[in-house]
Amino acid sequence: MAEASGRQVRCSAGYSAFVPNPLPPALDWSPRIVGALSDADRLIGRLAGEGARLPNPHLLMRPFVRREAVLSSRIEGTQATLGELLAAEAGAAVNRSPDDLREVGNYVAALEHGLQRLPELPLSLRMVKELHGVLMEGVRGGHATPGEFRRTQNWIGPPGCTLANATYVPPPPEELMNCLGDWERSLRERSLPPLIHAAYIHYQFEAIHPFLDGNGRVGRLLITLLLVERDILPTPLLYLSAFFEATRRDYYERLLDVSLHGEWEAWLEYFLNGVARQSEDAVSRAQRINQLLETWRMKVAGASSKTPALLLDLLAANPFVTATQAAEQLEVAFTTAQRAIRKLQDAAILEEVGDAQRDRVYCAKAILKVLEEPAKLTPA
Repeated sequence: MAEASGRQVRCSAGYSAFVPNPLPPALDWSPRIVGALSDADRLIGRLAGEGARLPNPHLLMRPFVRREAVLSSRIEGTQATLGELLAAEAGAAVNRSPDDLREVGNYVAALEHGLQRLPELPLSLRMVKELHGVLMEGVRGGHATPGEFRRTQNWIGPPGCTLANATYVPPPPEELMNCLGDWERSLRERSLPPLIHAAYIHYQFEAIHPFLDGNGRVGRLLITLLLVERDILPTPLLYLSAFFEATRRDYYERLLDVSLHGEWEAWLEYFLNGVARQSEDAVSRAQRINQLLETWRMKVAGASSKTPALLLDLLAANPFVTATQAAEQLEVAFTTAQRAIRKLQDAAILEEVGDAQRDRVYCAKAILKVLEEPAKLTPA
């Protein structure tokens, strides 16, 4: 029989809420879990090795972060695409709700904030509140209380449901800080394999649901930050939101089954499979983008100016570009940037997109295609 993951408490208002037990649970090292962990460890190790050898991991990290932002936000209903986000950042006019773009942009800002803060501030409740503050700044609705833990009861369920018929009710406000204190102490755990630890931490955060809004996105941010903090990856190229988004029903069911039935093994197997598949996926995307860049560098190697080659590095970070943006980032004259763009157009690397009459937008569509491919859910 599965070990209970928590207890139901009856609240004064007449509803029942779930209070999770402190981590970690007793783990039955079944052959399935051992196999899934071995596969995930092997593939994330390969990604770590490939990431260390990439000639430009800091450049490739930028579009990978944005892909994660789009897919994590999509789980919560935001509809912006990666192409729209990248095009908007390059200065293109995008036919998408500014609210959607802001929410995705906030996710990028929150993740970058966390990565910058990690060397001086370990993962903690303080860090979590900072992340939430950045994530929810200026979002629609006006009820998110950025950076503040909730003081009222929240719940999860289909639109229109109430506390009485919710799918899941997290800890009541009077239990919240005790649960968060236990969760923060579990962050310091070092006796577990890091990937098992990350799976536990993510489940527990979602079970506690400490904010009125944004819990799913903060919880997914924490996976990446935990793997970076534990030195599992030299560069944060692994993001699980693509896997969670592609298997959304399974994601929610596995989380709920832990709370309702103590089904830890099914959750761990699902989570570790996501790590394995996304590690393979990240290696493939990074390698193909680098192969494109190497091929293109050969095409422009004979150019009299170095600017076209330098412009290729910008395309690794964002396949959309304008002459104004290129001139600013490369610190060259506008006309020099224009000539470099024309050189890449002639080499069939860049293509003009949209119909802007001034400050035209160009795209390296081959890179965008690699970034926008759906997540692969089966072994390579």
